[in-house]
Amino acid sequence: MSRTSKAYIAGIYEHPTRKAVDQTIPQLHAEVAIGALADAGLTLDDVDGYFCGGDAPGLGGISMAEYMGLNLKYTDSTETGGSSYVIHVGHAVNAIAMGKCSVALITLAGRPRAEGVATLGPRDYGSALPELGFESPYGPVVTNQYGMAAMRHMHQYGTTSEQLAWVKVAASHHAQHNELAMLRNVVTVEDVVNSPMISDPLHRLDCCVISDGGGALVVVSPEIAKTLGDRCVKILGHGESIKHLNAGQVDITYTGGVVSGPIAFAEADLKPADMDYVSIYDSFTITVVETLEDLGFCEKGKGGAFVSDGNLISGTGKLPFNTDGGGLCNNHPTNRGGITKVIEAARQLRGEAHPKVQVPDCTLALAHGTGGSIATRMGSSTVILGRNDA
Repeated sequence: MSRTSKAYIAGIYEHPTRKAVDQTIPQLHAEVAIGALADAGLTLDDVDGYFCGGDAPGLGGISMAEYMGLNLKYTDSTETGGSSYVIHVGHAVNAIAMGKCSVALITLAGRPRAEGVATLGPRDYGSALPELGFESPYGPVVTNQYGMAAMRHMHQYGTTSEQLAWVKVAASHHAQHNELAMLRNVVTVEDVVNSPMISDPLHRLDCCVISDGGGALVVVSPEIAKTLGDRCVKILGHGESIKHLNAGQVDITYTGGVVSGPIAFAEADLKPADMDYVSIYDSFTITVVETLEDLGFCEKGKGGAFVSDGNLISGTGKLPFNTDGGGLCNNHPTNRGGITKVIEAARQLRGEAHPKVQVPDCTLALAHGTGGSIATRMGSSTVILGRNDA
């Protein structure tokens, strides 16, 4: 059955660098923009809508529009951490459907590795945050927060470190074929659980890499997509949500995906079993397990069993995921890797993933972004994509 789409992803680009010592953040934004537009067969002159997150310097969309010489009718700088760029896909679809723009450019860029940013220190989100005075005295760091979520999931559902390790094992099997990936060595469950403990129960290999770089997407109207050939990818459904601590009444064993996923599936008129491939935000192995549960790929509490025994490995597993190596092995630019999830899903649907990890006859795919922390406050966004002839 051929499905209609209000907008299409026409261009994708992932920056090849993993340590940008000689480039500024605006330069990286411009380079990924030009790369994605070239992939689509378009130029900066064609762009009339621009979307960016908090990684864009200065006044965000205003500053970057001037830097890149964009003449815009529409801009959106929604900021929800790593889920921002998946949210931007949905917002671009809405803007195009409303006639606000016809060629929407989405860019991400950052230099956390070159600047020495690490996840073992408290994040500085700004002095105006309402929760800062209550939480900063305790010095929470990202790894502690995710370790706490993993420990609770283990306590409540019996999830094990060995089960979490399978997420990293699958990512490493894919990363070995990606010449740009930061970590290309295939690892075993034993390698993961024997790596140094970072925040109990999370080991070093349960944690994502930190990289520079970025990526870009070009979303276009159906009319423009018709002029660009058959590589355009249909955007079939989108959902977004915010989950927070709810004045202390919070369950950290689930993510905002419990809301964003059903919305996206309903809009696409599809269900989890229809997906051929998934890109899941993988800041830590526990992030993947909880997200897969929340999106409906398995029962709540059964995520550990679901990812075990290589079920996420392309070619042998039930549900191929993150075939570029994901944040666990490939890259995690500016601590906001959501855009790379959409990029790899689009590659799969185009049949342009590495031959060793390409999913045969990949027709439908899901990309999901997570922002903030699954143990505190977070943004979630889910997008359902389809091959051009789907």
